Amino acid sequence: MTTTTIPAPLEALTRHFIDLRDGNHFGHVTRSGKESAFAEAVHLLDAPARRVLAEFDDHLLVGIGKIDATGLHRDATGGLLASWLLTWPEQRAAKLAPISIIATYGAGFHHPHLRGATIREWPLNVATAEQAEELVPVLRTIAGADIHNLVFQVGGDWRIIPALHPAVAERRPA
Repeated sequence: MTTTTIPAPLEALTRHFIDLRDGNHFGHVTRSGKESAFAEAVHLLDAPARRVLAEFDDHLLVGIGKIDATGLHRDATGGLLASWLLTWPEQRAAKLAPISIIATYGAGFHHPHLRGATIREWPLNVATAEQAEELVPVLRTIAGADIHNLVFQVGGDWRIIPALHPAVAERRPA
């Protein structure tokens, strides 16, 4: 099935790979310009990140969690980092990492990334077509993370993404 509307996660991935291809980040080519764009992105992420963590607190932690944000700061290697963290008594007692949304612009990176404290696997509990359909945003996120990591495995070479080649892009319908 071919659609003309690009799902938001695929559009974001395309922007990400175009940045690699064109050697910029939202038009910025200098580290300082990219850091400025990252600072704005962190500002824009604050409300959505807090909202997502509040949903987890409300629905999974019965409202006993505490949301903290680190604000934008330099990490030990000179990169930039901002984190939104959800902690709760049982997590702290077990000395586990908090539920984390982390925006990072590593010192040696071309552009910023998002990650969690532990993200690797997502649980699969599907018994109906409706439940399978509900996982579409998660499936997009997993597939997007995979293709992103595949680009990293070849040294950030965006050319493994056929749609980013000029000849392919010209053949696409407008």
